[in-house]
Amino acid sequence: MGLNSNRVEAACNETALRITTTDSLTSMDVHRVCLPPKQTVFQVLKHRLSEIFFPDDPLHRFKNQSPFTKLVLGLQYFFPIFQWGPNYNLKLLKSDIISGLTIASLAIPQGISYAKLANLPPIIGLYSSFVPPLIYAVLGSSRHLAVGPVSIASLVMGSMLGESVSNTEEPILFLKLALTATLFAGIFQASLGLLRLGFIIDFLSKATLVGFMAGAAIIVSLQQLKGLLGIVHFTGKMQIIPVMSSVFKHTNEWSWQTIIMGLSFLAFLLTTRHISTRKPKLFWVSAAAPLTSVILSTIIVFAFRAHIHGISTIGHLQKGINPPSANMLYLHGPYLGLAIKTGIITGILSLTEGIAVGRTFASLRNYQVDGNKEMMAIGLMNMAGSCASCYVTTGSFSRSAVNFNAGAQTAVSNIVMAATVLVTLLFLMPLFTYTPNVILGAIIITAVIGLIDYRAAYRLWCVDKLDFFACMSAFFGVLFLSVQMGLAIAVGVSMFKILLHVTRPNTVVLGNIPGTQIFQNLSRYQVASRVPSFLILGIESPVYFANSAYLQERILRWVREEEDRIRESNESPLKCVVLDMSAVTAIDTSGIEAIRELRKTLEKRLIQFVLVNPVGEVMEKLHRSRILESFKLNGLYLTVGEAISDISSLFKAQP
Repeated sequence: MGLNSNRVEAACNETALRITTTDSLTSMDVHRVCLPPKQTVFQVLKHRLSEIFFPDDPLHRFKNQSPFTKLVLGLQYFFPIFQWGPNYNLKLLKSDIISGLTIASLAIPQGISYAKLANLPPIIGLYSSFVPPLIYAVLGSSRHLAVGPVSIASLVMGSMLGESVSNTEEPILFLKLALTATLFAGIFQASLGLLRLGFIIDFLSKATLVGFMAGAAIIVSLQQLKGLLGIVHFTGKMQIIPVMSSVFKHTNEWSWQTIIMGLSFLAFLLTTRHISTRKPKLFWVSAAAPLTSVILSTIIVFAFRAHIHGISTIGHLQKGINPPSANMLYLHGPYLGLAIKTGIITGILSLTEGIAVGRTFASLRNYQVDGNKEMMAIGLMNMAGSCASCYVTTGSFSRSAVNFNAGAQTAVSNIVMAATVLVTLLFLMPLFTYTPNVILGAIIITAVIGLIDYRAAYRLWCVDKLDFFACMSAFFGVLFLSVQMGLAIAVGVSMFKILLHVTRPNTVVLGNIPGTQIFQNLSRYQVASRVPSFLILGIESPVYFANSAYLQERILRWVREEEDRIRESNESPLKCVVLDMSAVTAIDTSGIEAIRELRKTLEKRLIQFVLVNPVGEVMEKLHRSRILESFKLNGLYLTVGEAISDISSLFKAQP
């Protein structure tokens, strides 16, 4: 007589019953399958919401603390400067001053360059390198993130706004839309952090970002050919074919003076970058190179201004700190939708880059960066920046790497950088009058060339061909369609990959490793062997409405193929299908109905259907649906080994 292992107990304290046969595989204890502890609907909802929105349990530090301590901890949580500020000393200040001055030498020329890339006045780039770093120093949790304009967000903002508004014909309107897009980028970013919805940005997978960044870097570099060649009439489009057509269509505008100066300084910048890459201790070489190039080129143009006529310069830049710009926000009118869309897209990109950079350097120094706090910090930084003549800013990888290598200890390095930019805004702006635009192009090319990560693309090819396809789709989408389409393709391919994994989950046939109670994939383990009269299957995903029909069809196909194999090899007929549900993390009513239909179908074919080790939530839903009652005796087991042991004993007991 067989053991009724289908009894489901809420509290499993009973001793296991033992079944002994002559076969070592079928000699083991059979344990009852337990239900999870009973919970009210409120308890279940509370647990589910806490796992979705508070996986890091941010309030754990407040437990069992006095009201004053809770107040201090609250200030430290929302304003990280209160966490490290009390322990700040002169030794840390010395390191932060050195690193702050170092990144300022990089931030000033890059700020001017990236503003030009966004089709904004160069001074906006310097404004954006002053106010946002000060705000981030108070609100940010990363010690090494260097804040300021970045190339990709600048490119996207310039190209998206430029499709509807000309920055040359309507510069004031263009600037208003850029500031408004920055405001909405900040609102979107801060909202994600406040509502703890940071998982939304995870839809931009690493693979798609590699392709998108590489494509955008190439487009950015090709756009700089306008300045490197001295072309006056250049296309405003961002696709590779129109850009290259424009280059060769206007060969009569090429300026040999501009080309010589551009290639010379580009070679200098790339050489210094190579030196710093090969020898990280010489990080200051590449960090100082952009400002050095600006100074040298400005001196050359000023000294030979009477003889050099083909090299365009930045021109007059207004002195003074950031003027208020709240009155310039474009909050109603036909282009408001464009500003909102641009803000959300640039917000997502800048947020993804900033958090990734912050976490990268935090891992190198063994401290944590809170993603949701970073979202709020970057969002509030951009909201405030939009009212202070700044456009979208975030953490820059190139500046953060220099900041890290220069020995930055806290966010004070951002304050030092901002102070240096302030001095520049107040006293040094006339010095940039004769700075050639070609130098800005060379600086941009040198900065974005590091975004072309061909090694990462090769690793994707070696590890996951679908990820490589996503990478290449985003890459070619940016190159041949547009930056926005490339981003849309990147998100679309990422979503398709998720849907593919959800709707077509993996199912495997398991076999026993001789001499053990271990059951593993037959295709992976050559030593594993089939158990006569049994087909053991494993599902490696949740069972939802989206995949329940597929799983039902796939399991029946496995049964059909197993029966064909048995007939060909004259083995004992198939009597039982064992479904290992250890990896099924969730199930819905469609999944339960699919299991019910499978049981009925197999029962008509005189094949027993057995479930093994459903996890807590799955077990609870199976119990509530009363589907387990239809399995009768011997339909539910804790392990595959126990199922084989018990059912084999029943087969042997039958006449």
